[in-house]
Amino acid sequence: MSSTMVDLEGCYTCRHRRIQCDRSGIPCMKCEKGGFECHQKRPIRWVKGVAIRGKMQGVSYSRLNILAGDGQGLIKLRREGRRDLPTGLGDVSMSSLDRVSKYYLDYYNDRICKLFIVYDSNQNPFRSLVSLAVKDPLLLSAVLALAARHRANEGRTFNGSEAPIPWMDNAQQDALVFKHQAIQGLSQIVGDPESCRTDSTIASIFLLIFLDLVESGNDRWNAHLEGAKTLLSLNKSLSQVNDPGRTVQEIRNFITKQIYLIETLGGTLVRPNLLSPVPVAEEVEMGPDTVEQSFLGCPEQLLNAVQFFSLQRDLAGAGQGSDASICNISFMMESVRSFDTYSWAANLPQSTRHATHNIATLAECYKLGALIYGQRVLDMLIDEDTSQEEVLHNLFGTIESLKDDATLFKCILWPIFVAGLECRSSIEREFVTRALERFWTVTLCLNTVNAGKILQSYWQTQNCAENRPSNWVLGIGQLGEDWLLI
Repeated sequence: MSSTMVDLEGCYTCRHRRIQCDRSGIPCMKCEKGGFECHQKRPIRWVKGVAIRGKMQGVSYSRLNILAGDGQGLIKLRREGRRDLPTGLGDVSMSSLDRVSKYYLDYYNDRICKLFIVYDSNQNPFRSLVSLAVKDPLLLSAVLALAARHRANEGRTFNGSEAPIPWMDNAQQDALVFKHQAIQGLSQIVGDPESCRTDSTIASIFLLIFLDLVESGNDRWNAHLEGAKTLLSLNKSLSQVNDPGRTVQEIRNFITKQIYLIETLGGTLVRPNLLSPVPVAEEVEMGPDTVEQSFLGCPEQLLNAVQFFSLQRDLAGAGQGSDASICNISFMMESVRSFDTYSWAANLPQSTRHATHNIATLAECYKLGALIYGQRVLDMLIDEDTSQEEVLHNLFGTIESLKDDATLFKCILWPIFVAGLECRSSIEREFVTRALERFWTVTLCLNTVNAGKILQSYWQTQNCAENRPSNWVLGIGQLGEDWLLI
């Protein structure tokens, strides 16, 4: 499309504002200076709903503004407090992208980057990937697939129904196309020893794990995780020879820490020994905890404890439990109990400008979830059924206290799911179901919907059998699927 107006017509935005358009281009100077979206034609808008009558009467999508004459069904979002694309991405970098790609790249920048980080900031590592993506087709496809899939999920509900929204089919098709391009590009690169070790390739695989969260939570996340760990290990040896530069090294460190987090929490609810024992945490200096550089905000000390409990579960499941294992688990449980979440939050780097109490509450969710998980692993070894009622109710209270803080609530699917596995009464189960619905509303990740289905199925088995609560520690990983519920 030409950057100048061929018909020299004034734009619709200026006409609607009752001012004379300068006809300087698209956008015109007056719209650009005033911060308005420059429409050449009158945009189609959802005013009060998608239908005048029938079941969809009154269903409103006022946040959307569908552009007229746009065959791709692109939607411009009205944003509050949005962040600009990273500096350095000028017209030259973006000019080679088609309109669809530009839209989803903008969507990624505005919606995805803050979704998968505790607190958004100008140093958001997900946003740093954009400058790499505009220069790398594989990484760009992964970014666009993630954005398009999340966009398509806006037309779904927690209960599985889909609203007949015109753009939904387009977004779903776009997501499939971009994902196919990413997978195809990755399969071609994997056979090339040099290309497969680039930072863009590692970042692409990393984003495909998050795409799995948005799509279902049980596709190929574990394969992507193993591939990323292998390439990170190879890149570590390269870094000892060549200096990758500060920005690239920061991205590597961030990805490595999040891979460790995903591996640790993801490994608790899958088949024993599904994931390789590669010690990713030792591949780089982990550095201090910081919520602006973390996917979920779980303190590293608690992650280490959860990883230890998960390893002991695998050993016990293979008949390799021992008295020493019981002692070690008991010692680790005491370490978790004594972990002071408020002190941890108060001692985060000074750049953190967020409420210490709220961050401590987030950490408390993981502390209580770790205690429940660790106790059930210990129960496997000592053949007991320890009451978790007090810890469970404390976890319920902690989850409840975060429900109005969407920024932090989006980080606690794992504790919510662990709480769900301990529910015995209908009141407790209803609470967890409501929490999952809230989590879905905040994140639009379909692994949340599947978490609800898994719990419903598990609760039915508990109603029909006299199973011990500890059975879920191994049983939940033997349901025929390997779920990533984080």
